[in-house]
Amino acid sequence: MRGRRFGTAGSVATLLLTVGACTADPVTGPVPRELCAPGTLDAQGSSAQRNAMEVWTRAYQRSCPGSTINYEPSGSGAGIKALVAGTADFAGSESLLEPKEQEQADAQCSGGRTISLPMVIGPVAVAYRLSGVAELRLTPATVARIFAGAISTWDDPAVRADNPGVDLPAAPIRSVHRSDDSGTTETFTTYLAAAAPGDWTLGADRTWPGPGGTGAEGSERLTEAVADTEGAIGYLELSYARRAGLPVARIRNAAGEFVPPSAEGAGKAVTMPGNGLPVEVDSDTRAAGAYPIVLVTYEILCERGLAPDEVPLVRGFLGWTASADGQRAITDLGYAALPEVLRRRVADQVARIS
Repeated sequence: MRGRRFGTAGSVATLLLTVGACTADPVTGPVPRELCAPGTLDAQGSSAQRNAMEVWTRAYQRSCPGSTINYEPSGSGAGIKALVAGTADFAGSESLLEPKEQEQADAQCSGGRTISLPMVIGPVAVAYRLSGVAELRLTPATVARIFAGAISTWDDPAVRADNPGVDLPAAPIRSVHRSDDSGTTETFTTYLAAAAPGDWTLGADRTWPGPGGTGAEGSERLTEAVADTEGAIGYLELSYARRAGLPVARIRNAAGEFVPPSAEGAGKAVTMPGNGLPVEVDSDTRAAGAYPIVLVTYEILCERGLAPDEVPLVRGFLGWTASADGQRAITDLGYAALPEVLRRRVADQVARIS
């Protein structure tokens, strides 16, 4: 598929998630022997799934001698561009391909088409740093007004109304958003547009549409910006907030509950059609305990037309990520495992890659 590689583990070690090729013998670890294959895969995209990919690549490389999986968390937009350019074996993205992108990506698949496999489901947390405030509650309207710039101080009446009895400082709110082309941004703005249409009129996009605030490239830098700035607030995938020890807001769902982000809560907001692979998030669900801001990351790649020597490794690695054990391996990070019916569909699709 690729005209060239965008890098190797050695040349871009600071950017890629890789543990290096395993050379131990015999095969040991959680990955079944039948899913192991030697070779190298280069992929990039969603930084929201970086922590899941880190777990998966480490387990696969330790279990499978001679395998190297390079994943660059460059953002969904960059991953799609690399796929379209033919420089990535697969791309991770919360955004499905637009028609023009689909056509361009299909052209890289000899005799086939690109497929989008849902692989990672997780809550988008609203993380903050505010001394003396250990728990914060926010309605969708308040979140929308903060990120639209309509609320600028922590003691604003709307924030106080969401948090009765909490001593909120008269300090400026410093909102942080993604500066790169981001599927997490699209997930977050799609939620705001649906849950608070009267307060968020800026639409939904991969590129941040709001005024003001501070931009940060990638989930890791956004996390650092929030952690390093008193009064900051930003949106990021839950595992980043956990790793940084950042507090996260409880968001009011459609049932009127203020719910913290969690794998279980995210799973309750996910709906699946009767057939096929696309996953839908129902931010308006009234299921008890549902967390309403949920991202779904897809691995996008050729269904057919991969280089023959890459097929076994693509099938093996994605077969591992789509396995029941592979999905369980990332739940401790705050990701939700794929619903079993969907997981089986994804695994079956992976087995047909050629």
